[in-house]
Amino acid sequence: MKAVILVGGEGTRLRPLTCNMPKPVVPIVNRPFLEHTIDYLRQHHIEDIILALCYLPGPIQSYFGDGSGWGVRLTYVVESSPLGTAGAVKNVASHLEDTFFVLNGDVFADLDLTAMLAYHRGEKAKVSIALTPVDDPTIYGVVETATSGRVQRFVEKPSWDEVTTNMINAGTYILEPEVLEYIPARTHYMFEHGLFPLLVGRGEPVYGYPSDSYWIDIGTPEKYLELHHDLLSGRSARSLAGQTGGTATEEGCHIHPTAQVGREVIIGRNCTIARGAQVTGPSVLGQGCRIGEGAVLEGAVLWHNASLGAGVRARNCIIAANTEVGDHCSLMDNCVLGDNVVIGEGSQLGRGIRVWPGERLEPGTISR
Repeated sequence: MKAVILVGGEGTRLRPLTCNMPKPVVPIVNRPFLEHTIDYLRQHHIEDIILALCYLPGPIQSYFGDGSGWGVRLTYVVESSPLGTAGAVKNVASHLEDTFFVLNGDVFADLDLTAMLAYHRGEKAKVSIALTPVDDPTIYGVVETATSGRVQRFVEKPSWDEVTTNMINAGTYILEPEVLEYIPARTHYMFEHGLFPLLVGRGEPVYGYPSDSYWIDIGTPEKYLELHHDLLSGRSARSLAGQTGGTATEEGCHIHPTAQVGREVIIGRNCTIARGAQVTGPSVLGQGCRIGEGAVLEGAVLWHNASLGAGVRARNCIIAANTEVGDHCSLMDNCVLGDNVVIGEGSQLGRGIRVWPGERLEPGTISR
């Protein structure tokens, strides 16, 4: 089996975290997001992977190389301009000879790909679409199916009085190669609004594969943070190879005897946690982070070489690489600091504040 992973997007919803970094290499528990996806595919014996790239392909290619370090074979195809979900797959058609998977590159899921493939073959489907239930289907495109599982229609962002199902497109598909003939070449074209409704309208066998396994789209900083909390607290079946509920500290760290490190905390290499500091989970520290005396972290995600001064309070926030937070600052829920930011001493950043890469805030800044 082969799989195509769609990793060409600019990750605009995830900014400021993706201003200088493509979303596939944004760290999830100190490993690039795409690395988790590659491991997931390999566990289901899918080892030939095609990466459909567009935005900042260099860091992805440099990090993963030919894929041999992860036990897979990687093929890179770079678009000169964005082609959309279906257009990107059409662009790699020369590499696809048989039934293949397609995965959206910003979804983390526990979907059983092996069972989905068996279902696809059993139904003799031309396309199978993974479906997942959501609490509010009005913000998504819902997929209506018959009792047999055959897709009947797609409804984009229905009002509540139009909702007939809470099952949405989960961003994982199985396709037969002949359906690629319906996709125009070198054209921006979407699965969701183009190919799939077209096939259903022509009476082709398109099936939905429902699953209530863990699923999340990490397209926003809030969802990015939520995924970390879910992995550390065991809500996903892929929760960190036995680290769930515990604390993992990598080599070279210096943690003062009076510092308190709780459960559900991951600490990367060469971190320093000073006297009286508290780190409460679920939290992640990338390598080389420095936590000052008496600082308190709760539910925070820090990228490599982030530095927090004495007395800092940081709750449910994201602090990107090489950022410095001065003494006695306060960072509240869903506050996001891009890379290479400097926050002046005594600053207070309220809920949901975004600070863009390279910005410098004067001491005592108050931002609500």
